[in-house]
Amino acid sequence: MARFAFLLLTFCTMACSALPAFQSVAPFAQAAQVAGAPGAGGATPTSGSGRPEPVTLWQDAGIFRLVAGLIGSARTRVLVEMYELGRQDLTAALGAARARGVAVRVITDPTVKASRRSTGVLDGLGVPERVYPVDDVRHQIDHVKLLITDGEAVVGGMNWGAHSQRNHDYALETRAPGEVERLVRIFDQDWERAGGHPAPLAVARSQIAQTAPGEEIRAMLEGALGDARQRVLAEVYTLTDPETIAGLAAAHRRGVLVRVLLDPNQPYNRHAFAMLSSSGVEVRWYPIPKGALLHAKIGLFDGQLVLGSANWTLSGLDVNHELDIETRDPHAVAAFGSRFDSDWAKSGGG
Repeated sequence: MARFAFLLLTFCTMACSALPAFQSVAPFAQAAQVAGAPGAGGATPTSGSGRPEPVTLWQDAGIFRLVAGLIGSARTRVLVEMYELGRQDLTAALGAARARGVAVRVITDPTVKASRRSTGVLDGLGVPERVYPVDDVRHQIDHVKLLITDGEAVVGGMNWGAHSQRNHDYALETRAPGEVERLVRIFDQDWERAGGHPAPLAVARSQIAQTAPGEEIRAMLEGALGDARQRVLAEVYTLTDPETIAGLAAAHRRGVLVRVLLDPNQPYNRHAFAMLSSSGVEVRWYPIPKGALLHAKIGLFDGQLVLGSANWTLSGLDVNHELDIETRDPHAVAAFGSRFDSDWAKSGGG
């Protein structure tokens, strides 16, 4: 019953829509970067053997340097599934990849105007594209943000919108073969569904989780919350799911350090802020510049980092098609922990 009590409320927060053209917020895009990420001007983390670590955490505008580089260097394939696709430089890059013989396929959401415009551009460039068949009755969207090129993939919360680089957000680049293979299978599942041949994958427990089909992300999130014994650090665009709010409060009651940063411009977060505060959970509003969003959907549970497209809402965990990834990579965990501490220090209370 708790889920349905907030159903109408959370339907209003399903989409992370495009921002209007506000004043420039370049200083925000150039703020402190995730430690060790190429987007920060550093080197890709390496193991003791000198080989690259299987994952790298990226953030903010640096995500677009990663994405452009991967598309530009792809030699065999580029697979994209994107809720909001509105950047002309990236649609042009996809066309250029197609022109040099790379197998390119793109899936978009039909409810976003910028994505609809981009599909027309892609058609003109000869790029195969399909529109995900969302369930209008359930107010569903295809909220996935996924890029696969050759032997690696990028999963996160960052849209490819015209102004998305202003937002505070994260993405995980993975080179782990098993994770990339699972992501390819999910893309193929969605491609076939968009082509009128639905064949949903069986529910699986892995580092990759999807919603609709299944509730893998909810299971991943609830499992991480329930297992946490030391700390839970979260940055969330929209938090309204009653079970998740209850899980955060329960973690606090058993002695876990729980800290949550929320976007102050989302009115739907006010209830969560009040509920968490009254439960003793430390919660603050993230100080976002004008024209930007705290667009992240990320949580650190002891040494387990969970991030992706799913807001912590009924829509994100039960209705929309969403995609999340988890990692225990020490570089990624330390990088997020450092950035969270910085974000927390500059954030205010109620």
